[in-house]
Amino acid sequence: MKKLFYLTAFMFLVGTLNAQAQEKKFSLYAIGFYNLENLFDTCHDEGHNDYEYLPEGRNKWSGLKYTHKLRNMARVLAEMGTDKLPMGCAAIGVSEVENAKCMEDLCNQPPLKARNMKFCHIEGPDHRGVDCAFIYNPSLFTVRDVKLVPYVYKLEEDIKKNRATRGFLVVSGTMADEHVTVIVNHLPSRGATSYYRELGGEQLRVVKDSLIAEDPNVKLIIMGDMNDDPKDPSMSVALGAKRKMKDVQKVGDLYNPFWDIHASGTGTLMYDGAWNLFDQIILSHSLLDKHMKDGKPIKPSSIDCTTLKLYQPMIFRRDYLFQQEGKYKGGTLRTHAGGVWLNGYSDHLPTLVYLVKEKK
Repeated sequence: MKKLFYLTAFMFLVGTLNAQAQEKKFSLYAIGFYNLENLFDTCHDEGHNDYEYLPEGRNKWSGLKYTHKLRNMARVLAEMGTDKLPMGCAAIGVSEVENAKCMEDLCNQPPLKARNMKFCHIEGPDHRGVDCAFIYNPSLFTVRDVKLVPYVYKLEEDIKKNRATRGFLVVSGTMADEHVTVIVNHLPSRGATSYYRELGGEQLRVVKDSLIAEDPNVKLIIMGDMNDDPKDPSMSVALGAKRKMKDVQKVGDLYNPFWDIHASGTGTLMYDGAWNLFDQIILSHSLLDKHMKDGKPIKPSSIDCTTLKLYQPMIFRRDYLFQQEGKYKGGTLRTHAGGVWLNGYSDHLPTLVYLVKEKK
């Protein structure tokens, strides 16, 4: 009887150890994008058409308004990713930033300074002076290299007009002990025809191909205000970002997790009562696993998470980001509307993706 007890106890102990050995633990990371809607300082930058954001300009852009804008933007950036992670995002791409001084002032706002957030910015040629930039938490993301790839016009009349616009900010770094590269961009507005955004999509594809040629295993993330929806030609054809995971078959293929999100009837900015989803985060083949399914919760234990993999895409929403009353109730709460200062946030909502990796 005593032997039987010892054998039973031994088998229980072995079973417990095996269960513990099979139990996996995972780390979660968040990377986001946010169009800050005209983060201008109050000083004129020589050569740029920033006059409406000067104290005497159309928007009467004073020190008070600039201070409130910084505070509001910092609040959103600090809260992004905190649904699942107390420290928020490891990195966030941003657009519509005037200069490095604005980025410095932004990162010095208390909620971002508390996390020691840093930034990458390269002055671009845009005639209004708005650029893309990259904010990161140095305890989670280490920057290796930063470069600005210019947007290049092909048509002779465009070259003659010198219609310089935003380029593609490429930030290469290390996150979760892996090579992660983020391309932050802001394609031409809808004041221009689709051709110019499709041209941007083609150029993004070239940049993507060159980065993957250098390192086929790079975890590549393309994000930005595309000024087009996921199904539009600039994204689906020119860039080639696919709607379904099953179609992302080989190195170089891209997946757009925001296509189905937009198809469900939601988005990041409202126009004439309908939602567009211009603010997209597109992922390389290396961030997917063959066992993932579109539109279904991802269980890290059921996929290969020995390297970073997509966990969940989402649009960041808070009640304070929306108009609560009036004609535009339900739309985004902007900084200005109809010439009136609303002390709001942006005409866009932020987006982010959670990535997961097994702990060793």
